[in-house]
Amino acid sequence: MATTAHLFEEPFDADEYIERLAWRTPGGGSKGGAEAFDPKRLLEEFQNHIEELKQLDEKIQRKVEKLEHQCHREAKEFAHKVQDLQRSNQIKEAADIIQKLHLIAQELPFDRFADVKAKIASKYHDLERQLIQEFTAAQRRGEIGRMREVAAVLLHFKGYAHCVDVYIKQCQEGAYVRNDVFEDTAVLCQRVNKQVGEVFSSPETVMAKLIQNIFENKLQAHVKEKLDETRHSDVEQYLKNLYDLYTRTTGLATKLTEFNLGSDKHTFLSKLIKSIFSSYLESYIDMEREYLRTRGAMILQRYYDSKNHQKRPVGAGSIQDLKERIRQRTNLPLGPSIDTHGETFLSPELVVNLLQETRHAFERCHRLSDPSDLPKNAFSIFLLLVDHLCVEHIDYALEIGLSAIPSPDAKNANLYFLDVVQQANSIFHLFDKQFNDQLMPLISSSPKLAECLHKKKEVIEQMEVKLDTGIDRTLNCMVGQMKHILATEQKKTDFRPEDENNVMIQYTTACSKVCAYVSRQVEHVRKSMDGKNVDTVLTELGIRFHRLIHEHLQQYSYSSMGGMLAICDVAEYRRCAKDFRVPLVLQLFDTLHALCNLLVVAPDNLKQVCSGEQLTNLDRNLLHAFVQLRVDYRSARLGRHFS
Repeated sequence: MATTAHLFEEPFDADEYIERLAWRTPGGGSKGGAEAFDPKRLLEEFQNHIEELKQLDEKIQRKVEKLEHQCHREAKEFAHKVQDLQRSNQIKEAADIIQKLHLIAQELPFDRFADVKAKIASKYHDLERQLIQEFTAAQRRGEIGRMREVAAVLLHFKGYAHCVDVYIKQCQEGAYVRNDVFEDTAVLCQRVNKQVGEVFSSPETVMAKLIQNIFENKLQAHVKEKLDETRHSDVEQYLKNLYDLYTRTTGLATKLTEFNLGSDKHTFLSKLIKSIFSSYLESYIDMEREYLRTRGAMILQRYYDSKNHQKRPVGAGSIQDLKERIRQRTNLPLGPSIDTHGETFLSPELVVNLLQETRHAFERCHRLSDPSDLPKNAFSIFLLLVDHLCVEHIDYALEIGLSAIPSPDAKNANLYFLDVVQQANSIFHLFDKQFNDQLMPLISSSPKLAECLHKKKEVIEQMEVKLDTGIDRTLNCMVGQMKHILATEQKKTDFRPEDENNVMIQYTTACSKVCAYVSRQVEHVRKSMDGKNVDTVLTELGIRFHRLIHEHLQQYSYSSMGGMLAICDVAEYRRCAKDFRVPLVLQLFDTLHALCNLLVVAPDNLKQVCSGEQLTNLDRNLLHAFVQLRVDYRSARLGRHFS
């Protein structure tokens, strides 16, 4: 029979229990049965069962001891709780009494109740100190409930504010373990925000006080340390640090707005930020301008030093300067031009550096300027960019480029001004992009917009005058080079060959060399210009090219075979003119080709040819002038056709 505790449940009869055990044992029945009585077997069964009963007894005893221990512990804990509740209640009662006595004592006359008032005040402060100590201890133990109870009692005491201060101080202990004060602050505030509502009756006030304490102590000290160490030694790093610290502080403030800090938390946080940065922000734009002024000058000087170039004073008022300006604006030969050896004195790397410095300055200006000062500050940065990039670099390169343009009568002149034009245009596109992308958003809604647009227009117009002057003089040089080719290569006998029957009908050497030169210059113009400027410049070059050839052809007299050669030349010039892709230029050469037909047409057909579609609208004096170039003009009495 299995030995279990339920066998001993009440009512229990020992004799019946033994009888039942013997009966169930084979050979153990007292009245016999199927098996004979076996005393040994019965004894063995009793002994085994006694061992089981001993084990069961030990097991039950251990369980009893465990339950007694648990009961004792719970009784002790319960007693402690009762004591705590009683003590807590006595504190509350004592606090309530002393608070009322303190209020009453305020009304008592000092001369009669000085001792009483002093005792009440002493007891008041003692109890207040005890409560704060109890709150501090509870906070260290992490007992939120006890903290809440003590805070509720202290709420009516003058020391309640001190209780909050203690809480705020202890919250920050061990909170700043990373090397990132902003991230640590965000984590701390997130943690405290969850707890403060469980402890204080006005959690938003405590939370606001915590944040104020952090800003006025931890953050302010961090900002001061970072900025003061570079303010006078490294202005560039100082400006970067100021921008970074201000950005991270405002970013932290944005995170903190998710907490309940009272009715006007945005104004509250703005004031805290201002209290930290106001002294730095007041002098920001002056330091920004001075840094940009110095940095820009250094970038420029470093570039010209790398070119081993000493900048020439522009507009200094010297006699040489006066001569140079006259030479630039006229075609008078006032001495040799400057040889720049093909150097444009324009640097993409320099431009990128200046624009990058200005971009950073605009970003800092946007972040660090007071909204009312932002347009004015951004405009002052823009003026520095104009001075460094447009005046000191682009305009100076244009001046040097103009000085390097040779006179129209120079031979084999290298025309680098178009390279200056190309690079100046590329640079100005970058300047214009920064103007639109970074400056415009800062000034678009302010009166400074008109001022900025006017300044930009003024700069563009000043550069365009120099570009136009340089392009005009470059085109004159091109025409001068064509003149030189024609003067040296074109022979009078080209159009009056001695042997009329032994002439190969093709264009002349002079024509071939002029066309080759013109084709190179057209390609140069296309690479140097963009947009409508290409057509404008090529139109002007084409008109001057046509005028030169027109005037050149009128210097010769033509035999019949010479006239055919002139037509071949003009046909080649016309083929060259197609490269201009300007209808007007092609039309001019079409008309010139038609005029050259007057050099070879039979006398009887002159009138008919002059009435043709391409010549009918031309001045008859012009037609007559071309007919007069024929060697047979007098002998064939061709003048009668124009009388």
